[in-house]
Amino acid sequence: MNPTSKLDNASLSRIIEMAWEDRTPFEAIEGLYGLPESEVIKLMRSQLKPSSFRNWRARVSGRATKHTALRLEAVIRGYAAAQYKPNHGLKRRA
Repeated sequence: MNPTSKLDNASLSRIIEMAWEDRTPFEAIEGLYGLPESEVIKLMRSQLKPSSFRNWRARVSGRATKHTALRLEAVIRGYAAAQYKPNHGLKRRA
C-alpha cells in the first residue's frame, strides 16, 4: 500500500511545503508523517508538474540543510527566524 494514500489533502500540502523549505530536513518530515526521503521524492514527483519537480530536485540535491547529519551544528532550527512572524514581509502603511 502506498504510504501517501493514508494522508489527507492538508497533510499532503504541508509535506510539499516542508519539502520546498530549505531548512526543513527530510528527517523532520519522516518524524511527523512517517515518510522517508525516498517516499517524499515519490510524492513530489506525483504531485508537482515535471518542470517543478526538476527544479525542486536540483534545489535539494546535495543541500546540507535538508539532511540533519550534514548540517552544521550551528543550525538548530528548521526555519528562518522571521519566517513565522505575523505580518512578516508586509509593509506598513502610514
